[in-house]
Amino acid sequence: MITLSNVSKIYKSKLKNSAQIKAVDNIELQVAQGEIFGIIGYSGAGKSTLIRMLNGLETPSAGTISVAGREISKIKGAELRKARQEISMIFQHFNLLWSRTVRENISFPLEIAGVSKLERQNRVDELIKLVGLEGREDAYPSQLSGGQKQRVGIARALANNPKVLLCDEATSALDPQTTDSILDLLQDINTRLGLTIVLITHEMHVIRKICHRVAVMENGKVVEMGNVLDVFKRPQAQITKRFVQQVTEPEETKETIEHLLENYPNGKVIQLSFVGDSAEQPLITQLIRTFNLEVNILQGKISQTQSGSYGTLFIHLDGSEAEMDKALEYIKASHVGVEVIENA
Repeated sequence: MITLSNVSKIYKSKLKNSAQIKAVDNIELQVAQGEIFGIIGYSGAGKSTLIRMLNGLETPSAGTISVAGREISKIKGAELRKARQEISMIFQHFNLLWSRTVRENISFPLEIAGVSKLERQNRVDELIKLVGLEGREDAYPSQLSGGQKQRVGIARALANNPKVLLCDEATSALDPQTTDSILDLLQDINTRLGLTIVLITHEMHVIRKICHRVAVMENGKVVEMGNVLDVFKRPQAQITKRFVQQVTEPEETKETIEHLLENYPNGKVIQLSFVGDSAEQPLITQLIRTFNLEVNILQGKISQTQSGSYGTLFIHLDGSEAEMDKALEYIKASHVGVEVIENA
């Protein structure tokens, strides 16, 4: 559905003798039809520039971009406007028309496309039901919550039956509970309509919850890409490890470990990583039954991804070196990731 080949975007500085800014640096990626593809990075990584090139709001300095069978990087004018009817976008700050009601906002792209009044009414009714805004049809944006505004934005983006939906930090302005409800809606739309979704974010929770694959961007480059569960299981780049820690390690984990090491000067602190079926194993019970060890559970969390569950558990083992070494080998044989955080 989407193919980027050797895509770069360079901005020329207006200041004399200033260096050029390479916002996107030689990116290659493909997004399959019906896939939810996430692009994650911190501010300045180039992700916003990248997503704007997918609908022609930005033109690449080099390389080619094809979306839904059209080479977006080459077309202009009427052909580009026609292509954009198949590539919709939702934004962080909603971009609604404040003088129009919910119904009128959703109807707006249909008016531009020349759809008849009766067809517009029927389509808007369908979309209001799809995004769960029944009863709010005649409300104005100022009368809506943030989540409701984003639902209007999503309905408006779907009005012309697009093939691709681009989400530019679509949940960044929302609280965690509302974020989850919008992500659930996007996942439902993807399942029902088979819509291809590309979203950019700086929150790994968003990637974890709904994406099938993810690309991690830093300084204009894709530094890591793969299935979400694989990236959670084996993050390679340092920036990816930081993002994964956002959802796998509670903030208080470090303090908990430090406190334990102060109070228990012997033994080892171990980080266990569980993926898929291994998350269901009664591993701690087996350790206690099999080995002459004290086992203290410090902190743990299981996260769900589209491809399965991923969990981390921090434990403290105390006993003889021989017993601890046997226990570590047993854990590894159980297909559970093991990392000795620090020897006390």
